[in-house]
Amino acid sequence: MAKNKNLIYIAISLVVFIVLAFLYSTPVFTGKQLFQHDIVQYRGGAKELLDYRADTGKETYWSDSMFGGMPTYQMGSQFNGDIIKKIDSKLNFLPRPVNYLFLLSAGFFLLGMVVVRNWKYALLGATFFGLSTYFYIAIAAGHNGKINTIEYFAPLLAGILLVYIRKQYIWGFIVTTLFMGLQIAANHPQMTYYLFLALGFLFLSELIRGILKKTPMKHFLISSGIVAASCLIGVGMNSQRIMANSEYIKETVRGKQILTNSSNTGGDSGMDKESMLMWSYGKLETLNLFIPRLMGGGSQEPEGKEMMAKIQELVQENISSQDEYNNFMQNFQKAFASPTYWGDQPGTSGPAYQGAIVCFLALLGFFIAWKKYRYWILGASILTVFLAWGSNFMALSDFFIDFVPFYNKFRAPSSILVVVELLFPLIAIIGLYRFFTDQTLTQEYKQKILLYVGGGTLGFVLILLIFGKSLLGFHTDNEKNYLPPFLLDYLTDERFKLFSIDAIKAFIYVAIAVAALFLVLKQKLNQNIALVIIGVVSLFDLWTVNKRYLNDDNYVDKIFAENPFQTESSDLMAEKVQGNPNLEPILANVNVNKTLETIAEKDKTHYRIFNNILGTFSETNTSYFKSSIGGYHAVKLRRYDDVINEYFQIMDSVKVPNILNLLNAKYLVLGGPEQPQAMPNPKANGNAWFLSDLKFVESPNQEIKAIGTINSKRTAVISADDKKYFDGKPVQADSTAFINLTKYQPNELEFKSQSKTPQLAVFSEIYYPHGWKFFIDEKEVPYIKADYLLRAVHVPAGNHSVRMVFEPEVIEKGKWISLICFGLFVLLSGAGIFWLNKNKKQTEPKEA
Repeated sequence: MAKNKNLIYIAISLVVFIVLAFLYSTPVFTGKQLFQHDIVQYRGGAKELLDYRADTGKETYWSDSMFGGMPTYQMGSQFNGDIIKKIDSKLNFLPRPVNYLFLLSAGFFLLGMVVVRNWKYALLGATFFGLSTYFYIAIAAGHNGKINTIEYFAPLLAGILLVYIRKQYIWGFIVTTLFMGLQIAANHPQMTYYLFLALGFLFLSELIRGILKKTPMKHFLISSGIVAASCLIGVGMNSQRIMANSEYIKETVRGKQILTNSSNTGGDSGMDKESMLMWSYGKLETLNLFIPRLMGGGSQEPEGKEMMAKIQELVQENISSQDEYNNFMQNFQKAFASPTYWGDQPGTSGPAYQGAIVCFLALLGFFIAWKKYRYWILGASILTVFLAWGSNFMALSDFFIDFVPFYNKFRAPSSILVVVELLFPLIAIIGLYRFFTDQTLTQEYKQKILLYVGGGTLGFVLILLIFGKSLLGFHTDNEKNYLPPFLLDYLTDERFKLFSIDAIKAFIYVAIAVAALFLVLKQKLNQNIALVIIGVVSLFDLWTVNKRYLNDDNYVDKIFAENPFQTESSDLMAEKVQGNPNLEPILANVNVNKTLETIAEKDKTHYRIFNNILGTFSETNTSYFKSSIGGYHAVKLRRYDDVINEYFQIMDSVKVPNILNLLNAKYLVLGGPEQPQAMPNPKANGNAWFLSDLKFVESPNQEIKAIGTINSKRTAVISADDKKYFDGKPVQADSTAFINLTKYQPNELEFKSQSKTPQLAVFSEIYYPHGWKFFIDEKEVPYIKADYLLRAVHVPAGNHSVRMVFEPEVIEKGKWISLICFGLFVLLSGAGIFWLNKNKKQTEPKEA
């Protein structure tokens, strides 16, 4: 009876999560969809991939849509035999973002049930975790892969704790393996990496407990073996994805450096430190886990518009001459970034707010919770906070970058705070559960800890409110140095007001929680009522803060969400767009999109477009209509990124056209958004060309320098390492030779060639050493890299067919490993469940 009653409460809790998710996302009831910046960029960049899939029913693992061409492994490619990803799709059955909000809460509910085995506390903790502000900011931005990964943080930890703490080996194996597989399938390795940094503390904690004989060492060894096997099988179920990405990552900006310059040395692995640590949390900024607008919140807070209007008014009142105004504007641009954010990051969409009550209860938990949870959660929380400081704590950051494997593959260390956002709600409900239920803790001890932690927290807020201006400053160093006093005083006062409002709220919320706990101790309040009070107040707190960053304004009509690259404007469209900052770029880019569409419709051959209007390397509008020189992606191929940095950072009027010709930029889109101009580029090299003049160079630096100055139609720059390729393969001039493209698909190109002498054919296709195969008259032949980033192949004299096809071997190998691992998971899980049932039946008569 009790078991059935508990199941009912669990079912009700899941329904509550769904209801809350829909209530938060009410526009989905009217058919509206989220408008997410990164998803808009994805739709443009993945258009060729999606069209190929729709037209052929097959998958292409290469697309020419962005950056001259790149693998699609990080662009939404699908893998045959990827069963675990299909399970992920089934779990995300609700409309976006309802699916994310539901699974975040439901996953933590499972964790809560494993840890405290009480649905009330699990429900409360799920609310704490599911409403963490950072998740809503990430959803608004379109970081769906990140959120999809974080969904599985809590249930994966639940599986591991089932093994280590609950000694439920079989169920622990099943849960751990399943959610490890789902975690990897969500395809955000950075988030998974950060989680496992924290789980390392759990492993050390259990090892120490075994050494100290708090738990049998045999149990630790068995548990570690089960968890290791679970993780290996979970990873194995994603072998296609992992093997493909592992191969790809070596050739990207996350892999080894190729060039040697002032910021890096050729052969060094990972990104340069400046790029890695650009988004580093300030040390004081970490307190916005507790007070959301401690540093002003986000760069674009709602109050920002009013503040900017007031700034303009103050400038008009205090500046009288043109010279004074020009000098002011010069200093203003140096100093000022945002009216509402003055933290250490270049900019931010919002704070990693965890909730005032959650932070207070987490502090309480570090004094009250069982030691088997307390110490590893504390250690993991401290480490992740320190790592989030990035460039503000270089001693630790340098150590991790130089010595900890794979850490240098990831940027934006501030995002590691997702670990704190998992662990704080966890330690909070553990401490709260023990505070209310553990009879081994005396009333005096509980009261003392409550008064110390509660009083200390409230006192800390009061200190910030009283001395905040001197402690926090409310301005950056640049603002202090460059802005005039009248403007600096205004910004300081307004920012302090923003902070004070949130600080007073935090004081009130914590005071309510402290009062509720104190009244329970004094038996003046029922425990369940106290839980309801804490839950409702925390829900109100997080809900209202989250609505600043993900609200009804983030939802748009379906037509805009599914096709953000509009080519026609109308009064109705203007009416819908007006006042919505998310949609204004759609209207502003209509003329550019129309120009791109016209080019693509009139010239259906294979070529690329250089769009210099929208920000070449930060847009995918061009990619939506045709192959682009630019694009938007965090994991570009290293060689292409080197060319961007070498030539496009400073737009040399001679060298840049040479690079565009090399990349077959047949059209240039220039001018402005209102009146874009499509300019044909008759000097583009075309899809392929023959040449016989080879310039051998000794280093990658010489190679990349040379391609900006040579006549690439006559001369190819070849690395000295490839000299041996030409042994027995002479090349000779022939002015009548030609090679023409006869068939184009993103993963297969065919050419016809004619020459009287042997030639070197250079293709305006990006070199990638894994998966591309060349065939001359259907006989496979080796190929080399030319001009730093292009493919080239030796073609004998005569008439030939030349074909290149992308057939990465890792896809097929990974497919069978994935299927074998999934089959092993099913077999072992089935055997384990069978054994449990058999054992249960054998023990039931004895119990009877």
